[in-house]
Amino acid sequence: MSVEMTLLFILAGVAVIVGVRRIADRTGLPAAALLTLLGILYAVLPGPNVDLDSELILTLVLPPLLYSASLDSSLIDIRRNMRTVISLSVVLVLLTALLIGVGFHFFVAGATLAAGVALGAAVAPPDPVAALAVGKKVGLPRNIVTLVQGEGLLNDATALTLLSVAVSAAVGHKFSFSAAVGEFVISATGGVIAGIVVAYVVRAARPLQRDPLIANAVSLATPFVAYLLAEGVHVSGVLAVVVAGLIVGHDAPRLASGASRLQVTAVWRLVDFLLEGLVFLLIGQQLPRVINGLSEYRTSTIVIAVAVSVGVVLLLRPLFLVLTQMLPRSMHARLGGDPASEEDTSARERRLDGREIVALSWSGTRGVITLAAVFTIPARTRSGQPFPDLDLLLFCAFAVVLVTLVGQGITFAPLVRMLGLKANEADKVRLRNEARSASVQAALDRLEEIQQQRHDHVDDHAIEAMRKQLGLRLERYRRRLDLLERADSDEVPVSPQYEAALRVRRSVIDAQREELLRWRDAGRLSDEGMRVLERELDHEERLLPDRSAHG
Repeated sequence: MSVEMTLLFILAGVAVIVGVRRIADRTGLPAAALLTLLGILYAVLPGPNVDLDSELILTLVLPPLLYSASLDSSLIDIRRNMRTVISLSVVLVLLTALLIGVGFHFFVAGATLAAGVALGAAVAPPDPVAALAVGKKVGLPRNIVTLVQGEGLLNDATALTLLSVAVSAAVGHKFSFSAAVGEFVISATGGVIAGIVVAYVVRAARPLQRDPLIANAVSLATPFVAYLLAEGVHVSGVLAVVVAGLIVGHDAPRLASGASRLQVTAVWRLVDFLLEGLVFLLIGQQLPRVINGLSEYRTSTIVIAVAVSVGVVLLLRPLFLVLTQMLPRSMHARLGGDPASEEDTSARERRLDGREIVALSWSGTRGVITLAAVFTIPARTRSGQPFPDLDLLLFCAFAVVLVTLVGQGITFAPLVRMLGLKANEADKVRLRNEARSASVQAALDRLEEIQQQRHDHVDDHAIEAMRKQLGLRLERYRRRLDLLERADSDEVPVSPQYEAALRVRRSVIDAQREELLRWRDAGRLSDEGMRVLERELDHEERLLPDRSAHG
């Protein structure tokens, strides 16, 4: 494909992604499912198609997506729910792979256990992008969001390691259970160590990250450095990226300046938007590739293989969640809990209720990791023979992705609404306003210290002006807290005065922008000067709550 044609494909893909995003915002349908369906539609039309390069996906696409997700995750919340996260991202992945392998061995004619386990390892790890996009939009409770995030960050390492072991057994290498377990432990441990090393190198580069451009460069390079370092020493690159992202994200408030954080966040939002969109389009376009070679299989064999794959993926997850919730409380993971009440043992050890189990069961959508993993299976064994049932494995993996990504993705939001699961927005807003009040009080205390120490060149009038400004802000937060305390429901109460004040502040900023434009258009202010002043107004507007938010 020529450079011009490649560029045309990319531009067309971006146009489709933007259009689908608008449709998704208006209809509430998940963009991931819509993009996948559009990819399938394009794949069946005449014309050139784009094949998914598994090496490209695992090396260039997966690290930035995982790293960005890690930056947005909470290391504290994941650590609080670590036992449940580990059970989902390790134990459930292993069980899924083994059950699919056993199912292929006993029910699919001619299939081998190793080939079935290889498929199972590929389809076992959920890709939480679609589920989280929908879950956050409908206000899914924080503990469920944390579990979906934590599982999605850590399960890829388990699946990819198991896949390599299964492929080795299938292509004729000598298989040893103890060696496989040792390989997994070494790979996981090494990945964690590599991630920690990279994170601490980033922390050591803290002085450089005061510059927004350098901070962006460091941030964009970090996932690739972590991945290449780990893969270079033959340990889990995926886990290295995740660990580095969790630590760097946790340290972000100390690592970089405010301007750097704003710019880095904006850049990663754009990277996520484009990469995720292109990936889901690519998934749909693999349809012709995965159905090639199926003509040699009987229809009954294909149906049984798909039924085993999809059935295990859909049924094992809720069964596993129900069984793990029945464990004795002493063995149970710490779930939920208010970070402000860390000593509340009953909250930390609360079991998932039935509604939460249903929602978490239906959040296990599969995506690009599954297809990228299954496409890494070699075409031939060590003896030169074709890999057993490779075409069937590819089709089963695609079927699992299609059923979960489209089927579960489209129905997830209605299911969550039907279950009545919703985060307590009033509590979230109350906690944020309490934290705001505490930070403003700390600022007032610091002003008092500065005034008492009589620093040179510090004007008392300037201190009084700052104290007055902070006092007004503290009074506003306390009024907001009083309103929240009087609210009876979980919904955030709307204050007409608060909303009116926000409208006035936005209107004032708009008036300032219009006047700057008049000065620029009249030739009284240069474009450079206007951009400097406009950036000041942009930062001021950025401090205001979103129009759809109330806290």
